[in-house]
Amino acid sequence: MQIADRLTKIPPYLFMELRKKIQKAKADGIDVISLAIGDPVEPTPDSIIKELCIRAKDPENHRYPTDEEKGMMSFREEVARWYLERYNVKLNPSTEIIGLIGSKEGCHHFVLACINPGDIVLMTDPGYPAYRASILMAGGEPYSVPILPKNGYLPRLEDIPSDVVKKARGLFLNYPNNPTGACANKGFFRELAAFAKQNDIAVCYDNPYSEVVFEGQERLSFLSVDGAKDVGVELNSLSKPYNMTGWRIGMALGSPDLIAAISKVKENTDSGVFNAVQFAAIQALRGENGNIDHMIGIYAKRRAMVLKTLKNIGIDFDPPKGTFYLWVPTPKGMGSLEFTNRLFEKTAVVVAAGTAYGKFGEGFIRISLTVPDNRLKEAMERIEREYA
Repeated sequence: MQIADRLTKIPPYLFMELRKKIQKAKADGIDVISLAIGDPVEPTPDSIIKELCIRAKDPENHRYPTDEEKGMMSFREEVARWYLERYNVKLNPSTEIIGLIGSKEGCHHFVLACINPGDIVLMTDPGYPAYRASILMAGGEPYSVPILPKNGYLPRLEDIPSDVVKKARGLFLNYPNNPTGACANKGFFRELAAFAKQNDIAVCYDNPYSEVVFEGQERLSFLSVDGAKDVGVELNSLSKPYNMTGWRIGMALGSPDLIAAISKVKENTDSGVFNAVQFAAIQALRGENGNIDHMIGIYAKRRAMVLKTLKNIGIDFDPPKGTFYLWVPTPKGMGSLEFTNRLFEKTAVVVAAGTAYGKFGEGFIRISLTVPDNRLKEAMERIEREYA
């Protein structure tokens, strides 16, 4: 049986490989603590669950979703209200918003909607691995743009070779950034919009961590600057702010032309999000914003605990203020994989090697704060015993 050649270009998905590693160790009786995957362990707020239960009992919601791939108008209207309230961004729910089965799906549909085989798509290094996979599956050519600590982990757009820029038709960006935690600002957004317009490049601004920022960092949308809606779309999700990773609901917002193109891809790919989940999402956006601040408080305490432990073992740094990850430099003279493997072998603590996110991730590991307090405390105690 023939398997498509495109799949041979795609490396194994990072988190699938990590899960296999963890499962094998647990089967061998090892008490593994994973700090590698960003999946909030706290439950979805009760009011959201109650709304799902109520709506799931309505037979009208057992049929194909209303407005199918676009999302219910009431959901899109609530997203528009939320974006206006949170980011002062005005959006037309009819033409500038579409519902998604999570923002990860949106990344894939963006590429299918605007990239032809052979087109270059720019992405950051380090960067979220799924961008590269989506680009390759659409027949595009990924081009890695370095993001370095000395530049605040922002790309220097002016340093991209002119011949690459001429062939580029898409650009993935993600701030607050996974994996580094870095945040962008409106000055960079203006530079990005101007660059994209000048070079006819469609921007996919992946923003699922928009609400996960710490004291002193403003919550921002790329769409808040003039010209952004002319050149791109922003993806967002309810997964992180409302502890709804498993619910699979998000949204794409921005350029009417790109939204229409993504809609055309979706109408030939899926039939949209279960109505009951969309009603639950409306409840989240309308009534559970307090959960965001509650979770930021939890993550801030965990963050402080990890930073204290790292300082005690000689790793002292000033982390960026976004996401529930810490992008941690490895001990001097030790590479990312070496440190990752040593932590696992000596402490049974799993972290993500920086090189999983690109060659410029060398010298770093990523630690997730989405674990119960007691397990994180145990992980830090194991690490401190090994390295102190």
